[in-house]
Amino acid sequence: MKNTPPLRKFLLLPFAVLAFAAWAQTPPSSEPAPVIQAPPEPAVPALPAMAWEPPPLQPFSATYQAFYKGKEAGDATMQVSHTGGNQWRVDMQVVGRRGFASVLGLNLEQSTVFEERNGVYAPLSQSTVRKGLFLGKKAVGTYNWEAGTAQWTGDVKKDRAQPIPLQPGDQSALLLNLSLMRDARPGAVMHYRYVELGKVRQHDYQAAAQTENVEVGDLSYNALKVYRTNGGKNETILWIANGVPTPVRILQREDGEDRVDLRLIEYQGV
Repeated sequence: MKNTPPLRKFLLLPFAVLAFAAWAQTPPSSEPAPVIQAPPEPAVPALPAMAWEPPPLQPFSATYQAFYKGKEAGDATMQVSHTGGNQWRVDMQVVGRRGFASVLGLNLEQSTVFEERNGVYAPLSQSTVRKGLFLGKKAVGTYNWEAGTAQWTGDVKKDRAQPIPLQPGDQSALLLNLSLMRDARPGAVMHYRYVELGKVRQHDYQAAAQTENVEVGDLSYNALKVYRTNGGKNETILWIANGVPTPVRILQREDGEDRVDLRLIEYQGV
């Protein structure tokens, strides 16, 4: 408290005067005079560590403002819906404005149907639709856990249309976001195997030791930074805030420069 030091000085002054008076009335002694010490400072309790609670899997709809190389370029929406029992669906759509669509050559829609199995998200099917001025491509994948394989059909290269052996914990790109929301803790290290569009990649992530203030639009979040550690020149960074069911910011960088930057501007339960 700001008033503590002046108050302490005020109380110590009378006690010092009384002690001096008592000493003056006492006959001299060969014993050394006692040393009067001020009472010890009260111990300041340590602040508790920040409680970190991952958001539960729940339906929500979120809207992001999309930037491309630092310039506003469009919007993105992410939605999680409960389709019954242990089955869920996550969708993401990126809609580019004129400059964004012309630079990337497409708009993007992705979805993954998955099951929640004792806290693990297991993909069942995945689809990707790319729309552009002069092209349109669609690929659909099936994760057959009984057969232990995943396979894509549609607009995929021949060598990526072959069955891929599945491993427990395999994720799609969209499920990675939800799994990171579930698993991230200050200082945590996370490992995932990404299986999508006929490709298999290892994704390793590191969470920062402490949260930091992140400004997203007009809002400021106390968020945990989570970043991929084995992406090479292609960096992926997410910021996750307590109580928010989706990342408040998703940044993809290439060769040290910002490329695609999604910033949360609105979210709500559905």
